[in-house]
Amino acid sequence: MLKTGRGAEAPPFLVMDVIAAANARAAALPPGAPGVLRMEVGQPSTGAPRIAVVAAQRALSAGAPMGYTEAFGLRSLRERIARHYEDKYEVTVAPGRVAVTVGASGAFPLAFLAAFDPGDRVAMAAPFYPPYANILTALGMVPQLLPCDASTRFQPSIAMLEALDPRPEGLIVASPCNPAGTMLSAEELGAIARWCHENGVRLISDEIYHGLSYGMAETTAAALSDSAVVINSFSKYFSMTGWRIGWMVLPEDLIRPVECLAQNMFISAPHVAQVAAEAAFEGVEELEGNKAAYARNRDRLLAGLPAAGFDRLAAADGAFYLWADIGHLTNDSVAFAARMLAEAGIAATPGVDFDPARGGRFLRFSYCGAEDAMAEAPGRLRAWLGR
Repeated sequence: MLKTGRGAEAPPFLVMDVIAAANARAAALPPGAPGVLRMEVGQPSTGAPRIAVVAAQRALSAGAPMGYTEAFGLRSLRERIARHYEDKYEVTVAPGRVAVTVGASGAFPLAFLAAFDPGDRVAMAAPFYPPYANILTALGMVPQLLPCDASTRFQPSIAMLEALDPRPEGLIVASPCNPAGTMLSAEELGAIARWCHENGVRLISDEIYHGLSYGMAETTAAALSDSAVVINSFSKYFSMTGWRIGWMVLPEDLIRPVECLAQNMFISAPHVAQVAAEAAFEGVEELEGNKAAYARNRDRLLAGLPAAGFDRLAAADGAFYLWADIGHLTNDSVAFAARMLAEAGIAATPGVDFDPARGGRFLRFSYCGAEDAMAEAPGRLRAWLGR
């Protein structure tokens, strides 16, 4: 029998299975039947900002070869990202510390391989974004889960970190986080960043939902720690999921290691996506309009879901998710989500994707879809559950 590698044992990212099931159900619906309401995936229903599309069209029409760029991306894009940190956070980031990546998904393995060795422990709050743990496991590292709940706002604390024995080599934080949408305050993130730096723990700060917060200020770890790795993306706020373009802000000691890894693993992010991404920074009016639509969706669901029986929701400080405790309805979120899709035509993601131990009693609703669909969802759920 032929050998398979460690990567062949990686668990699935269940939301992708839900997407496939929702696609199949939608395709099988007869003409005139109510459509499937898509609340399973964190993909904005809006496309890239118009100014980004025009920039890509112009570059392609000009006949430019759109070949490889430097591994860390176009110099002009890296400079524009550095200026974004000055404009938004009032922090100076040298363009040389910026690495353009194939989405945030391409950034994580680069960061993990450069910062950690096989066998190293990397802590994270549970619930968590599944690829954190799956990528670490595939690379031979050990996810170290910090069980969090509503009492901790689904975020880690210094007390949790102090209790770890042995201490981890790394910590991943996300603010706003997926799936709960909660955020760390500037003081909380600052304290965690100091603790990590003082204890030799590499902080990885996932900031891909920055730009999408609703009343709470966003803080970047780039302003708090010289040793942290910051990961961001054009997929969420900028509505450019399929363009596969993201970035990292790297500490000085990881710049060359990450560059060498990127050269060998990815060569470079797609050239045309980089052109579009640079232009996207100028599409603020359109992007803020998208955010306002998400905020309206959020408000509709926060008002309507409790009456439908989903009344145990995490504080939705940011991102575009509601993390619902459905323990009073089921302890099998996979079966519950399948029934909800089949019987109510609503696709949502089972909590076990984000917390294998406790996720059977949770469901994640995404509200970045079309406004009419989000407005319809509470009524469908009430009818389905007989409320």
